Amino acid sequence: MATNGTSDLKRKQGIVSSLCKHFSLDPKAFSSQVPGNDIKTLYINILKSSGKESPQNNDEVMKWIAFADSFPSDSKACHGGLNELNTDLAKKSVLLGNGFTPSEADVIVFSVIHSSMIALSTPEKEKLPHVMRWMDYIQNSEDLGALFEKILLEKPVFEPQIAKAAAKPEVTSSAKGTVQNTKIADKPDTEKNAKKSDSADAKKKAKGDKEAVPEKKAPEKEASDKDKELSVSLLNIQVGLIRKAWKHPSADSLLVEEIDVGEAKVRQVVSGLAKYCSPEDLTNRRVVLITNVKPGKLRDVMSEGLVLCASNEDHTKVEPLLPPEGAKPGECISFSGIDGKPEDVLNPKKKQLEKITPNLFTDEKGVATFKGIPFMTSAGPCTSSIPKASIK
Repeated sequence: MATNGTSDLKRKQGIVSSLCKHFSLDPKAFSSQVPGNDIKTLYINILKSSGKESPQNNDEVMKWIAFADSFPSDSKACHGGLNELNTDLAKKSVLLGNGFTPSEADVIVFSVIHSSMIALSTPEKEKLPHVMRWMDYIQNSEDLGALFEKILLEKPVFEPQIAKAAAKPEVTSSAKGTVQNTKIADKPDTEKNAKKSDSADAKKKAKGDKEAVPEKKAPEKEASDKDKELSVSLLNIQVGLIRKAWKHPSADSLLVEEIDVGEAKVRQVVSGLAKYCSPEDLTNRRVVLITNVKPGKLRDVMSEGLVLCASNEDHTKVEPLLPPEGAKPGECISFSGIDGKPEDVLNPKKKQLEKITPNLFTDEKGVATFKGIPFMTSAGPCTSSIPKASIK
């Protein structure tokens, strides 16, 4: 253990309290065990008392217990461990637990690093965005407020652009009126009368011109629509399983796939993958596809979706994105921090897909992302063997 004495005892007491909260047990029943046992032994004893079996991923739990056991309490020495944790959490929502449900490993690691995170300055916390996001989720989903001081996560505030655009003309109009009135007050009476006459004519003209108001509001609506089209939330991206694949009957570059997306019947999709994959390669393979594109025929064969593929710069290597083991057909892909309802069917005339795909790419580790935010499933992120690839 990296710490001794009082700090060691306090750390283990925090772990016991949070684990008992997680398993709905009374921590007093384990208070006598804290001084003489390590974290692993305490976890095993609490797990037995809970009546639950050892998790299937017990080796992974033990790995994180070892991480917690060796985590230093010194604020300077802890940076390496926190950076390692931040890198790991960049690819998933929680440490263990099928993607979104916190596990005992999450509770243990949270309890151990909490004091170190509290002590960090704001700039230091900003360098650990994935750890901060994860801690905010754990402290709220596990309701640990009574055990640990809450770590505040500053979240961006959305300000509608329409409201800003509408406010600007009012201020400008008021300012112009003030300046004009001031100038008129400084002019001789003859010039005042002339100005008043011109002003009256201008008002009449503005009043009679019914086109003036819509012309000002049109650009605001156009800007709003443009922003909406750029959101990945417009796409209904789902996990699929290819049940069958064959060559297109009249196009050498195309393949036809029957893909299970958790619906009553499979979807038929046509993809330009014949140069890169054989039908045998794709059969029983998991893929990621957009299911709200407008159905249409490609060389006389109906297609009801779009399989997303990663491609290197010169397009010599192309492969479908791969959801992780455990991701179920039909499961929707999510993006952390991005909410919104997908369109029922994308409108080809608005070119929504064309405006979104330039922001889809794999990172240096091959994780599929939208503007750097991973394609996330309940079992983890979607990936490709091609790093820094475009996705279409």
